[in-house]
Amino acid sequence: MTESIVILDFGSQYTQLISRRIRELGVYSRIIPFQTPAEAIKDMGAKGIILSGSPYSVYQKGAPKPDEGVFSLGVPVLGICYGMQYITHSMGGVVQRSKQREYGRAEIELSCESPLFRNMCTDARHTVWMSHSDRIEKIPSGFSIIAASANSPVAAVQHMTKPIFGLQFHPEVSHTVEGMRILGNFIDVCAITQKWNLGEFIDASVKELQNTVGRDKVIGAISGGVDSTVASVLTQRAIGDRLKLLFIDNGLLREHESREVVAALKAMHLKVTRVDASEIFLRRLRGVTDPEKKRKIIGKTFIDVFEKHTSGKSFTWLLQGTLYPDVIESISHIGPSQTIKSHHNVGGLPARMRLKVLEPLRLLFKDEVRSIGGLLGVPGTILSRQPFPGPGLSIRILGDINRQRLDILKKADLIVRDEIEKSSLSGTLWQYFAVLLPVRTVGIMGDERTYEHVVAIRAVNSADAMTADWARLPYEVLDRLSSRIISEVVGVNRVVYDISSKPPSTIEWE
Repeated sequence: MTESIVILDFGSQYTQLISRRIRELGVYSRIIPFQTPAEAIKDMGAKGIILSGSPYSVYQKGAPKPDEGVFSLGVPVLGICYGMQYITHSMGGVVQRSKQREYGRAEIELSCESPLFRNMCTDARHTVWMSHSDRIEKIPSGFSIIAASANSPVAAVQHMTKPIFGLQFHPEVSHTVEGMRILGNFIDVCAITQKWNLGEFIDASVKELQNTVGRDKVIGAISGGVDSTVASVLTQRAIGDRLKLLFIDNGLLREHESREVVAALKAMHLKVTRVDASEIFLRRLRGVTDPEKKRKIIGKTFIDVFEKHTSGKSFTWLLQGTLYPDVIESISHIGPSQTIKSHHNVGGLPARMRLKVLEPLRLLFKDEVRSIGGLLGVPGTILSRQPFPGPGLSIRILGDINRQRLDILKKADLIVRDEIEKSSLSGTLWQYFAVLLPVRTVGIMGDERTYEHVVAIRAVNSADAMTADWARLPYEVLDRLSSRIISEVVGVNRVVYDISSKPPSTIEWE
């Protein structure tokens, strides 16, 4: 059994990020429902337990509570934010609404008597990321304070005789400068030696796919992106020719993308059939401006198209390239998280559809998928493709979608990609694209007044899409982008650049 750390999910938007950070440190992590019985956790062979954050307050009616037996299993426990507050509240301490909420960077002072802060005490102060409106007013008996900030006198605690720790701040967020060292120290406390190995994941996934699918046939939804391609190659390794792939051209792809994707997939010897469904997608989206409605319409239409092309055939499973970020930004499958936005490939299929969902990458992050793709022999041209949303350009056209607006965005986006690639910046960026805004502005072209569209450019750096920072593109690149878009794309007279990070914004605008 692989040694692991389990994370009890209380609904934090950062729960998946905690899991990712633990894996980055070479330890397998798994996320489980917060109410999982202690005996079940014991049977998993967990070597450590992390209690995640939550949108709830511990004193709030209906606040999630774990099985109290988790504190008696004899394995180290680390509470983060809500997790720390729950430890305090449940063991006799006092948690109250803070007079001053604490969001963003903060400075903490450490006590050097904790193994959680080993090799960190040469500096008196450390920068961390806070995100809370409650604070601990009184610690439980048997605990000691091991860190404090100006607004949080109790920024971290530990039990004096048991391996139970709590952090008010978020070590998993990159803004906490020594966050990885803190998590690494917790792993040391857990005494885990076995390393998380993606090669072993491939072998285990192949066996699981073979056992799950049996002799059934699988129809795959493939877009040519990293996720669906790696999922397809992995599944093909497991079941061979019993995997058939459909490439649904929804008309919302980037310029020339449909032709390029099909050629690339066939070059990899994947059995793919292109289905031109652009008319039905655009017809159903006509007049729709709400982004959530767009996503749901596209999701339903994808299902309808699949249903049409699988009806009467002997397929049992539908393959999807769902990843952890897809899940966490949708209704959580584990904890009581709040919905940020829905995804067309999360949430299952209607009862009338007889296909069952197969999601071999559901527990992975994007960079892990790229690594697995490399091990599976997926070409670098596929693995280096920037992420592209399942709903396509529909969520990059703010407001109504029609052929004219779609054509404007396709041409502007092609220029963005061309200039970024010419500037040798594509390998350093997580995503870069254009967005068509639902406003028009006054301009002057050839001494004539114009009243045309506005295009926004978005470029970000990220490791896993859970957090992202806006890219500091060189001014000369921005200048070329603006000049070309305004000159070459009919209907645009203004270009703006998005300089917001995630959080508080999202990478996509909708």
